[in-house]
Amino acid sequence: MQENKLLDLSMNFSVSILQLTGKIKGHSSLVNQLERSATSVGANIHESCYAQSKPDFISKLQIALKECHETKYWLELFSRASLCDNDSIQRLRNECDTIRRILVSSINTAKGNK
Repeated sequence: MQENKLLDLSMNFSVSILQLTGKIKGHSSLVNQLERSATSVGANIHESCYAQSKPDFISKLQIALKECHETKYWLELFSRASLCDNDSIQRLRNECDTIRRILVSSINTAKGNK
């Protein structure tokens, strides 16, 4: 059940990021970085569902977690640079935090089940 929730959350998060970045004029290199890191979160979570082993599963989730942290950085930068409205950024940061917490829990659980 947790995996499906995580897959859904990460997909919705990616869609929300793409919708947000579609409204930003200029700063294409920064927009590209945000899009790449945010969509990589979900891609790695999805890939973990097809991991070849427990260490591979953990590795994919850890990559997703790293991408989540990078995405949070870009969101903070966009906020400080006033590239988007703060309400949208705050909502996305909250979603990112939710995904991060679930990833940490999933990684810890998987490590405990080795």
